[in-house]
Amino acid sequence: MPREIINIQVGQCGNQVGSEFWRKLCSEHGISKDGMLEDFATQGGDRKDVFFYQADDEHYVPRAILLDLEPRVINGIQTSDIANLFNPENIFISKEGGGAGNNWASGFSQGEAVQETLLDMIDREAEYCDSLEGFTLCHSIAGGTGSGMGSYLLELLSDRWNKKLIQTYSVFPNQSESSDVVVQPYNSLLTLKRLTQNADAVVVLDNTALDRIAVERLHVENPTFAQINSLVSTVMAASTTTLRYPGYMNNDLVGLIASLIPTPRCHFLQTGYTPLTVENEAGLAVNSSVRKTTVLDVMRRLLQPKNLMVSPHARAKDLSSSRYISILNIIQGEVDPSQVHKALTRIRERKTANFIEWGPASIQVALSKKSPYVQSAHRVSGLMLANNTSIRHLFNKIMRDYDKLMGPNNSRRAFLDPYAQFPHFSDGSGGLDLEEFLDAKDVVSSLSKEYEACERADYVSAPHRRAALRRAAQAAGAAAGGGRPRR
Repeated sequence: MPREIINIQVGQCGNQVGSEFWRKLCSEHGISKDGMLEDFATQGGDRKDVFFYQADDEHYVPRAILLDLEPRVINGIQTSDIANLFNPENIFISKEGGGAGNNWASGFSQGEAVQETLLDMIDREAEYCDSLEGFTLCHSIAGGTGSGMGSYLLELLSDRWNKKLIQTYSVFPNQSESSDVVVQPYNSLLTLKRLTQNADAVVVLDNTALDRIAVERLHVENPTFAQINSLVSTVMAASTTTLRYPGYMNNDLVGLIASLIPTPRCHFLQTGYTPLTVENEAGLAVNSSVRKTTVLDVMRRLLQPKNLMVSPHARAKDLSSSRYISILNIIQGEVDPSQVHKALTRIRERKTANFIEWGPASIQVALSKKSPYVQSAHRVSGLMLANNTSIRHLFNKIMRDYDKLMGPNNSRRAFLDPYAQFPHFSDGSGGLDLEEFLDAKDVVSSLSKEYEACERADYVSAPHRRAALRRAAQAAGAAAGGGRPRR
């Protein structure tokens, strides 16, 4: 029986990436852009039911909920070639239509104000499922809607559906250039708190790294938002292939993420994908310079830092202590398992990956079929989902940017006036209450220190670590039995 997944896409970035994701899924399952099964899609063997359900008129409808506080992006989807694909009842645009003004507090408060509408949409979609496994949330953490309304949804989902898994695809802002959103560090920190406390797995997609990959690997001089979103949707589609084209393992979301996350708090995953393809402005495919693909070649490339979709944000000396906690490679194509064994042996001999000392130092591999309906220039492709302690440097960069705005001892408080207008940040007398910010920083700082502790060989020997791992084992057992890990 398929375990269904509902995808919720929030804000400008979430809906742009989400629409590309659904285009990819339609093409991989032989579904036309208006939801009808193509005449040639007769091979079967796939699980359309995981992400689609059939309407009374035989249309395949995505298990998708589209949310935004301003109309531009969703209006664009409703006038595009996939306008008839989605259920109109699952589309929400704020009546005011003014957006969240890049303000986390505004996005969160507006989400809170329409709680009943959101619950009605999610409840109705959940009722269409025979065995709902969980939710995926697609959003950005830097703006107002994806961060604020996305944070409210995470709290709502973890409270109301606490036995269902919650996985997010979270786009982190470009840290290497100045942003138009001056309060980006505030929004990012407040969202990171919810991603830490209310999500089971977070796939981190860093715009800094995505831009670099487009320029250096695909030789696109000035990558557009559409091209970057295409890279993100490629990762989303590839990470769900074992659910949609099942093999003998990793056939559900629990199985996919359980082995990657040894302790509940350390659930931020990095990705790599090879070989990559995007479309240029003329609509022609732009391929990376990879000409021949073998299992060893793909698995070796996945471990190269230049193919990772998270930038280091740290000096080489600090990065040298980073360790892999876990790695899962999803290899697509016609692959002989003996080739996988040989590739793993070669990688182990060369000590390409630096693993933690307190856990199993091995790369897990899941083999998945490629869609028979999509032509590819390459015989083998691969996605890496990795839990690596270097992610803490990204969190530290966000906290450093936050400290620059907040100032020493919270004395500067730059650009905070718009936040004071909302209940979570008001002290009741028109002033600013910093409690939410201070709490968020404590949570993110603790998360960074947890990842740093994972780098040490004595991580499991400290008494409080043993207790944490015991709780993690209990949580994993609850997850396997249909319960949701508690943090």
